[in-house]
Amino acid sequence: MLHTGTEEVRSRVVIIKPTHRGLWYEDGVLKRLLEPGRYVRPRYFNFGFWRRKRVEVQLVDVRERELTIKGQEILTGDKVAIRVSIVVQFRVTDPAAALHAVQNFEERLYSDVQLAARRSLATMTLEDILTNRNRLSDDILREVKEAASGYGVSMLRADVKDIVFPGNLQEIMNRVLATERMSQAQLVEARTKAEVGRIDAEAMVAAARMKAQAEAEAHRIKTEAETLSVREREEAAKVYTKHPALLRLQELETLRELARTANARIYIGFDKHLPPDREDGS
Repeated sequence: MLHTGTEEVRSRVVIIKPTHRGLWYEDGVLKRLLEPGRYVRPRYFNFGFWRRKRVEVQLVDVRERELTIKGQEILTGDKVAIRVSIVVQFRVTDPAAALHAVQNFEERLYSDVQLAARRSLATMTLEDILTNRNRLSDDILREVKEAASGYGVSMLRADVKDIVFPGNLQEIMNRVLATERMSQAQLVEARTKAEVGRIDAEAMVAAARMKAQAEAEAHRIKTEAETLSVREREEAAKVYTKHPALLRLQELETLRELARTANARIYIGFDKHLPPDREDGS
């Protein structure tokens, strides 16, 4: 039997703690809800012609509580039998409804969660359960929450605690999971190698680009230098054309520099003015 968290008070003085609420009955009729505090029940007596109403106080625990639905064997949508354990957290928000709407609100909540889990798993395949375990919890909470409010219970959450698969299926799943982990590791390794290769290729391309740019810059500088040299020679030639004496001075300066070298040989050509032939042939 599940403990519902209710207790009938038999003493005259009633102390209600913040964790509970009280239901005040007079001759079996609910008259009021008792908040935390101190209350005194009147004595009951019956003189035949006159009697005092019988007063009863029922305490209801309103703290948040936990209910575990253990080891429910349920068939999935693809006819695989699994055992599911579910943990439900709830609290009583309407003490009167919790005691009056159903005979035992914890047993009713237990049944509602159990049936909701069966209906949800009947629409799910084994793969669905493995890939989206939260779907079962969401389905249970969505389906039971509204129904539970009808008997004074607020359902806070529902979580799948354990899922147990058949022995042979469990072994197969372990192998599948091991294979998946290995595949993921290989995929990560392949991606890492590909990334390293891409980085190396980019580095090589960048190095080749920099080398080509450097060679192009060196060629440009050399070309500019040669062009400047040609222009300077052209200017010098124009100056020497206008001023031949400058060219003669440059020649003499060059000869002087050559004369300082012992092994240098200088060939100078002079115009020859031959005398006219003599008649006697001498």
